[in-house]
Amino acid sequence: MCGIAGVLAGEPATRPETTRALIGALTHRGPDGIRVEEAAGASLAHARLSIIDLEGGWQPLHAAGSTVIGNGEIYNYLELARDYQLDGKLATGSDFEPLLHIYAQEGPKAFERLRGMYALCLIGADGRTWLARDPFGIKPLYLLEHEGGLAFASEPRAFFKAGLLKADLNETAARELLGFNYTLGEEPIFRGLRRLAPGEVLEVRDGRVVSTERRRPLIPAGQTAGDDDALIRRLDAVLEDSVAVHQRSDVPYGLFLSGGIDSAAIATLMARLNERPVTAFTCGFDAPGARDERAQAERVARALNLDWRETSFGEADFWRILPQVAWALDDPTADYATLPTYKLAEAAKGTLTVVLTGEGGDELFGGYGRYRRALRPAWLGGRPAEPRLDDAGALARWRAQAQAPKGLTPLQQAQWADVATWLPNDLLLKLDRCLMAHGLEGRTPFLDPEVAAFAFPLPDRFKVRGRYGKWILRKWLERACPAAEPWARKQGFTVPVEAWIAPRAADIARRIGKIESVRRVRDPEAVARAFAGDQAGQRWPLLFYAVWSLIHLEGASPSDALAQATGGI
Repeated sequence: MCGIAGVLAGEPATRPETTRALIGALTHRGPDGIRVEEAAGASLAHARLSIIDLEGGWQPLHAAGSTVIGNGEIYNYLELARDYQLDGKLATGSDFEPLLHIYAQEGPKAFERLRGMYALCLIGADGRTWLARDPFGIKPLYLLEHEGGLAFASEPRAFFKAGLLKADLNETAARELLGFNYTLGEEPIFRGLRRLAPGEVLEVRDGRVVSTERRRPLIPAGQTAGDDDALIRRLDAVLEDSVAVHQRSDVPYGLFLSGGIDSAAIATLMARLNERPVTAFTCGFDAPGARDERAQAERVARALNLDWRETSFGEADFWRILPQVAWALDDPTADYATLPTYKLAEAAKGTLTVVLTGEGGDELFGGYGRYRRALRPAWLGGRPAEPRLDDAGALARWRAQAQAPKGLTPLQQAQWADVATWLPNDLLLKLDRCLMAHGLEGRTPFLDPEVAAFAFPLPDRFKVRGRYGKWILRKWLERACPAAEPWARKQGFTVPVEAWIAPRAADIARRIGKIESVRRVRDPEAVARAFAGDQAGQRWPLLFYAVWSLIHLEGASPSDALAQATGGI
């Protein structure tokens, strides 16, 4: 996990200076060091968080006449080296070096061989330059086309620090943020930037994009046949293989453990694959009536002999962490799960460098309640698995991005929509920014091409059966880790933000109603109504957006932004 940046084309005399400014904004992503190099009409920079080949894995990497910088991990690098007979040809143990040798043989088809999470720039010996992002969109990449050429970076803040762009609000995206808790598509919340789509591979020539292709993470296919036991055995093998490759690391690794099915499944397999107790971190909430999963997580941890560590999240953490999360999320999501994720990363820093998490389990195995509702007839309360919004334009944009291929079942259509929209732009963005703010790498074993190829084509009955989603995953976990109680009714995940905001609601409404960026997308009366209780669910998104905008649009420090929005805590 690292930060990358670069300038393609542009004035040779200014490229290194601009690239150093770009990467200088990303040192939190790569605290182990920075390297900047000129290469074939380009300037490339890499801020490194050392994970694989601590001594030899520095980037940019050069091999077979080509150059690459990348953020993320290529998990199947050992298999690629074996399959392409690269023994004796590799100069490092880096997971990115085999890609350069494969590119020499296959050109851009080499990107199809990668199993991992990545955002990269490759300059080939054939003179072609490529930017690419993994199919699920686990790792981010942004680009700016301007008169002098093209610049790219792992986070939007880099372009502002380099003086290439002024932070200017995209009001359409801001309204999406308040409606969905995330933004849609390729246009982020800052005008002038482009967000590479998940799976996008584009060619750059003379500082201009000349072609683009996109690889989807879910492949439409006929439904997989098989009886219960046979499919459960296959699931076991697929998940074990994914967790095994996601553990590849030369630095300490562990996991974030909640009380849910997905992280319990990852914990079960990590315990199976490791001789020593695996370190696991759990966050609970110190608030009256809050849903706290620590007891369930502890039962799983004891059953699996994990090195279990708990941390708590209370009202003081909420007000302290809110502005820090707003700073970290320069591409914002108003998902309140960012708060405990940030606290967990804070707790794990210094003990772990790599963290495995359960993101993706619900999307691939059919875990959300909205999936079950989508399968019911209307007279039983069924409705489409899509957001409920009064904003017809925003809903139309969501439907366009969520559009699934023909031939899928209604459940698969709902899964496709989530993987195309909120997974990359909410859940994965949250994981990337909250962990990278602490120099940690987050890995997601469910979001693996082998797991997706198994899970997505499964008949609906193996995903949703009766009142249970993730049926096959629960059935497997029932055998593999009974302490996880996979059939028990779960509490659901909530952060008690409303209880913490409520005593200050009237004053906060008055203050944030005066902030220019808030007024551009919500009139003061609408803000007042939300904080008065008519639309209490809008309080947190509005407060987060207000603090975020003060930091990223008006240049306030995190502490000053919180003080301006709340009057001081």
